[in-house]
Amino acid sequence: MSLLNKQQLDQLASAVSKVEEKTDAELVTVLAHASDSYHYIPTLYAALIALLTPGVLSFSPLWLGWFELIIVQALVFSVLALVFRIPALRYRLVPAKVKKSRAEMMARRMFLEQGLHHTKGETGILIFVSEAEHYVEILVDRGISEKIDNKVWQNIVNDFTAEVKAGAVLKGFETCIASVAEVVSDVVPATEEKNELPDRLVVL
Repeated sequence: MSLLNKQQLDQLASAVSKVEEKTDAELVTVLAHASDSYHYIPTLYAALIALLTPGVLSFSPLWLGWFELIIVQALVFSVLALVFRIPALRYRLVPAKVKKSRAEMMARRMFLEQGLHHTKGETGILIFVSEAEHYVEILVDRGISEKIDNKVWQNIVNDFTAEVKAGAVLKGFETCIASVAEVVSDVVPATEEKNELPDRLVVL
């Protein structure tokens, strides 16, 4: 299910089109619900807690035989594995470094899959958002990176990330696109009419 409705998607596509009228840069926007399913996380945490169950029960006045203990461990594992699959809880259990790593890999994969490394003049720009990880990244090809310092993009990313954390994905995208336009229109102005890549928001 899309995180934005059709009107909002069309709104962003229009914003991208307007940017590309003022610059030779090719801008692609990608919105992912998550960069990984993290399905192994519920199983891992449930298994660890189940393994610790005998130690916890050893402090209890209740005596359990080996068979009963195995049953309890199985129940603990089964219940927690199901509970931890709830998306809101599952994403909280994922270590921050793992989420960042998965999102970074997805962003680079999208840069290649969307053909941003094959644009004329190497002027591809990717605005990538992965909502579950609250991750935002702007990737640019060599024709842009040689002219604009990475610190410029990081400032835009920081503002966008704050919007994503607040749940304002649409507002964040609009502000980000406007900021990117302001930066690239002066450095890589339009010299010819072209549109090598689709302007629509790619939703994963």
